[in-house]
Amino acid sequence: MRKSILSTFVIAAFLTVVVGCKNDKNKAETSEAKDAATAQAEAMEFKVDTAASIIEWEGKKPTNTHTGTIKFAEGTLSANDSIIESGNFVIDMQSINVTDLEGKDKKDLEAHLMGTVEGKEGDFFNATKYPEATFEVTEITEKDGQKMLSGNLTIKEETKNITFPVSINQSDDSMEITSEEFSIDRTNWNVNFGSKSVFDGLGDNFVSDNITLKINLKATKA
Repeated sequence: MRKSILSTFVIAAFLTVVVGCKNDKNKAETSEAKDAATAQAEAMEFKVDTAASIIEWEGKKPTNTHTGTIKFAEGTLSANDSIIESGNFVIDMQSINVTDLEGKDKKDLEAHLMGTVEGKEGDFFNATKYPEATFEVTEITEKDGQKMLSGNLTIKEETKNITFPVSINQSDDSMEITSEEFSIDRTNWNVNFGSKSVFDGLGDNFVSDNITLKINLKATKA
């Protein structure tokens, strides 16, 4: 029995280390805001196709996981030969959509996230007061053969610079940017509801600080 308990403990510890490493690997590098990138005069300008572009999100708590999407309101970027030189994007925080629920449960969670429930406006994104988030490109770098996109993400008037891996495909008339899944710590933008790093005594009634995101952006030549 003692050997069985010890083996179970070792396996659990191993899985904790593996999952922790995976989360660290996928977590966006986060720092203070930086100067925006400036495009060269000869760069081509592209306009975001808001109907074809989407941000997928995933949030977790001990009892379950929720998934959803959010839309771009508008955006432009300048690029040469698949190299993005500058870009500004507006995210519609009132388009938050929950995809793993239906009916009343879906509407209730969307309302809570957007802050349209009386008395709970500030729990998450308070989209009535802060209807837009923005992302401003600061630079493109390369790490281990992978393009890394950096930019200033502003949510609820709080701005942090984040860096995450992307694939970029450009043709004469269009450009597509697809990110790998990456996570951000929502508390960096004062989205604190249910956070164990902010509030004490939550027990198992907490929501993970990390939100997983995946960006699928398509743009056409302006």
